[in-house]
Amino acid sequence: MDFRGGAPRRTYTWIAAHTPWSAWAWRNTAFTAAAIPPALPVFLGLAYALTEPALGPAPLLLVPALCPLLTGLQRSRFRSLLDLDVPRVVRTGSWTSPRGLAERVRSEATWRQYGYHLLVSPLAAVAGALVVLAWTFGVAAACVYGWFWILPSETRTPLSSNDYDLVTAGGVLLLLAAPWLAALCTRLDAFAAAALLGPNRSRELQRRVEDLAESRAGVLDAADLERRRIERDLHDGAQQRLVALAMNLGIARATLPDLPPEAKAVIDEAHREAKEAIEELNSLVRGLHPAVLEDRGLDAALSGIAARAPFPVGLTVDIGQRPGATVEAVAYFVVSETLANVAKHARAQRCSVHVVRGRAPDGPGPQGPGRGGDLLRVTVTDDGVGGADPARGTGLVGLRKRVGSVDGTIMIDSPLGGPTVITVELPCGL
Repeated sequence: MDFRGGAPRRTYTWIAAHTPWSAWAWRNTAFTAAAIPPALPVFLGLAYALTEPALGPAPLLLVPALCPLLTGLQRSRFRSLLDLDVPRVVRTGSWTSPRGLAERVRSEATWRQYGYHLLVSPLAAVAGALVVLAWTFGVAAACVYGWFWILPSETRTPLSSNDYDLVTAGGVLLLLAAPWLAALCTRLDAFAAAALLGPNRSRELQRRVEDLAESRAGVLDAADLERRRIERDLHDGAQQRLVALAMNLGIARATLPDLPPEAKAVIDEAHREAKEAIEELNSLVRGLHPAVLEDRGLDAALSGIAARAPFPVGLTVDIGQRPGATVEAVAYFVVSETLANVAKHARAQRCSVHVVRGRAPDGPGPQGPGRGGDLLRVTVTDDGVGGADPARGTGLVGLRKRVGSVDGTIMIDSPLGGPTVITVELPCGL
């Protein structure tokens, strides 16, 4: 057989890595055998409880008293022999203080650790003893012919040749099975330790999700504050300078009638460019964070967008109590960007915008399973040509990202020939 090939070489490598003398076999055997010492307190407590019935289960209380030490020993066993790190349960108080002791008694993680030390650890110790015995009897049985020649004749067991062959074969089979028994015990023990010794995975995941949501909310708030600062700086700085420049150019054009035609043309052009720059800067400022949104709310800000649209826009806003500033900013951006896209691509004659606030039903639906809660729903409908495709334009992709930044959902219904309906749902809890 050519072991330089693909599959045969992999088979040979796998067999060599799982032989009884391989590092894999000895590592698992050492790990299972190392489970015996940490289980001795349980066995001692059980022995006292059985030999002294008057004491009842009191000797087993030794295990809760030694639980921190036993847990540390088990974590060290997993880390040193398996390179498996069982996370430590985070405690807020010291176990020597009344508060810390009460926390440990009430903690679900403490009772899971008790369950491991009282149930899993003794079973793992018994399994470790069986693995050690399997190796011992396997070696003894496989070497039975050697014992026949080494031992004195008066101590030899009178067995036939067939009996010696059967004992040798049984010992070889036991040696082949011992590593796999150790591997099975190792895997079961590791699974139990991950579930019982460490922190609750579902709760840790929930806590991490809460931390990520809190940090994301902080990032969104910081980005919103930065947009407001830029809007304020542009409004109070660059915009005022451009207004002053346009006024000075207008005054120069009106008070200097004797200028040559070329100079007048230059002044007129500069005055026109300054006014266009002011208008573009106004649009930029409104797109960042209009002051009217912060001062008067979403209704007034959207009314300004609808009034500036190049087509009739029917606006309905029914939100009652104002949502958070971040949600308001996202809703404003959605309507502003959607109307801009309609003006550029839809060739629509009119458009309608409905903004309502209410509770979404629980269960499956467009808002997703379990998304019941206080939602701000924005619906934009136009009578254009339709065919809006998020994959073919950056406008709708930007909308989807901005809505997704606050855990919102966006639904686009735009068949060819129209109409196009864009529905956005934003959670008001932010």
